[in-house]
Amino acid sequence: MTLWQGRLQGGMAEELAALSVSLHYDRQLADDDIRGSKAHVDGLVRGAILTPAEGEALHAALDQVAQELSDGTFVAVADDEDIHTAVERRVTEIAGDAGAKLHTGRSRNDQVATDLRLWSRRTLAEVASGVAGLQETLFRRAQEAGESYLPGYTHLQRAQPVLLAHHLAAHCWALARDVDRLVATIHRLNVSPLGAGALAGSSLPLDPDATAAALGFAGRFENSLDAVSDRDFVAEALFDIALLGVHLSRIGEEIVLWSTEEFGFCTLDDAFATGSSMLPQKKNADVAELSRGKAGRFIGNLTGLLVTLKGLPLAYNRDLQEDKEPLFDSVEQVLLVLAALRGMFETITWNTDRMKAAADSQDAAAIDLAELLVKRGTPFRQAHAIVGGLVAEAAASGTPFESLVSAHPMLGDEAVALLAPGVAVTNRTTPGGAGPAVVQEQLTRLSERLAEEQRAISTLP
Repeated sequence: MTLWQGRLQGGMAEELAALSVSLHYDRQLADDDIRGSKAHVDGLVRGAILTPAEGEALHAALDQVAQELSDGTFVAVADDEDIHTAVERRVTEIAGDAGAKLHTGRSRNDQVATDLRLWSRRTLAEVASGVAGLQETLFRRAQEAGESYLPGYTHLQRAQPVLLAHHLAAHCWALARDVDRLVATIHRLNVSPLGAGALAGSSLPLDPDATAAALGFAGRFENSLDAVSDRDFVAEALFDIALLGVHLSRIGEEIVLWSTEEFGFCTLDDAFATGSSMLPQKKNADVAELSRGKAGRFIGNLTGLLVTLKGLPLAYNRDLQEDKEPLFDSVEQVLLVLAALRGMFETITWNTDRMKAAADSQDAAAIDLAELLVKRGTPFRQAHAIVGGLVAEAAASGTPFESLVSAHPMLGDEAVALLAPGVAVTNRTTPGGAGPAVVQEQLTRLSERLAEEQRAISTLP
């Protein structure tokens, strides 16, 4: 039996049912649907549309359905098009005539929108917590890194040495922006659509404000047309996860590179690596590669939804059924990535000697030589040309760079001292830079930022 049996006779064609049915994936909304239905029932009782006895019967039936769904005894039938239909059908079987009143004053349009906001509010908070957990691990490993340093890269070419702590903290700051976006999205979506009906509200004495408060929403919709058609919050959530995925992909790419024999900067724990089905010697950074690969999936989910939304008129259109699978998928997958990366960083071993050897190239101190000349009064462009010329001469002639620096009349022994291993990284003293003193200041600020994030996440609705 369909929800529109009075207007259309007979059941749906099998082909339409196959296209239309969403129960196989929207069962995830069951808890939220039951919670929203209970709040709706209470609103119907407050409006004297249901008697208190009917309200109690419906609450009991909804509790029973929730238990059946939880323990796996809930049995779907052929006409259960989605979880909302299935719950209402089963409530009616349990509560009889009272069950037939459950949908009074409500459309699946505002019902589904409410359920999806409740689900998104809860699960995006889980994602934010997952990001914060990865940050905590990166922060702890940064603290443990001490004075260890490695080359910093631009264009994947060695540029300047940086403390390992500075590099790990860089990822923390990028992830902090992801947490900010997720928290802001949760606050923006925390608006109740319940009471908007199909698109224009209801003539019944409903109180959407009271229902919104009962469900923990910050308020109710302002425009019923907008309430049932708005999927901005889904697009925002998918964008937040897509950009988070890009940041996680960058982390994964670095570990793929760093764990190769060519770099040799780190060694993955065996539990977070895989072997080869053919090559006995292989140890592969699959956890990092999969983290990198999921970004394309997240971006695809976002672009797919945006294309779906871009041609829709007001108000509700069935196209909006396509909002759930990409959202469910992105949330599920990003939680897997966050947990795997956290475990990887908890157990990774840094090969600090290899890092230092790569960072101690005298070329990496070239900027220090140029800045020494600047301190002595040479315009920067001239200083840049002088040092660049010495680098080129050393490469072309095979003469040690240190010898050329020592012999140059504008440089000499003071400049040669800047080329000693481990010196260049200590010269970075500007706030936010990569040197030891300012990195310690940065880690203090990062600790404060992580504490702020935890407070923000803990107070989410």
